[in-house]
Amino acid sequence: MYCDRCGEPAAEGDPAGDHAGCRAAREMEPPRYCAHCRRRMVVQVTPLGWTARCAEHGALQSAP
Repeated sequence: MYCDRCGEPAAEGDPAGDHAGCRAAREMEPPRYCAHCRRRMVVQVTPLGWTARCAEHGALQSAP
């Protein structure tokens, strides 16, 4: 599994070792990387939310 914000392996973490910065940023930002395959996703942000699409694993979207 990979971090959906920075794309690094989830077990490694950021310099602090826990992806705390990534989790904090993800409260306001859409994911940028697929957590399954680490591919960069196509992200579209609208006033109503966001969608993110991985070529291999499909689409995600923000909660309504």
